[in-house]
Amino acid sequence: MARRRQIYEGKAKILYEGPEPGTLIQYFKDDATAFNAQKKGTINGKGVLNNRISEHIFTLLDTIGVPTHFIRRLNMREQLIRQVEIVPIEVVVRNIAAGSLSKRLGIEEGVKLPRTIIEYYYKDDALGDPMISDEHIAAFGWASQEEMHDIADLAIRVNDFLTGLFAGCGIKLVDFKLEFGRVWDNDYGRIILADEISPDGCRLWDMETNEKMDKDRFRRDLGGEAEAYQEVARRLGLLPEGEDSAVLDMATHRKRRGK
Repeated sequence: MARRRQIYEGKAKILYEGPEPGTLIQYFKDDATAFNAQKKGTINGKGVLNNRISEHIFTLLDTIGVPTHFIRRLNMREQLIRQVEIVPIEVVVRNIAAGSLSKRLGIEEGVKLPRTIIEYYYKDDALGDPMISDEHIAAFGWASQEEMHDIADLAIRVNDFLTGLFAGCGIKLVDFKLEFGRVWDNDYGRIILADEISPDGCRLWDMETNEKMDKDRFRRDLGGEAEAYQEVARRLGLLPEGEDSAVLDMATHRKRRGK
């Protein structure tokens, strides 16, 4: 498919004009960023893996009735998606204490939370994506109360499904980020899941060893980022068994780094 006019470029993806009205082509890059793009790098093959992992998860979510923007994968790095009006809110679902939650509240990383927590952040890179409350969302009109109910309900449904999916292949779903968008039918707007679900936006730990299998390996200079992403794809059944390049062996990785 011929590439069309570029609509938007973010830290990890590029959006192009789609072949039909109301569609876009989403291209997955190998670029990696952290700490609001203060740290930048590249994870070889990340875009290919994230495209495949996100396709797999969005397809499964469709089977349980979660509406998403995903239409179909086009090639190794691109997928066809529905054009949506993005709600300017990042939704973070937390099952285990980690990252900013541990820092903010002084909770040791790895502690299982007494209940799943949903947090909201305002999507604005210049402001560092600040944490916001329902009151902020209502006051500034970023989403209606009905839309926020739909967003919270969908976030919990996605969390329940993904927790089981990853547990079935020996992975803990620590926390993850979701984005939502509106699709319009005349004057009626409907909320659907957008963006992607991949190791870029999820904290995934090995169930036995707690080895990190996500972008935290890049954030914390742990190395082995490509191997970790490959291992997630392999466990989900998206890479052939027995390929050396697809196996995560952190012990070997540490030896190579002299640790």
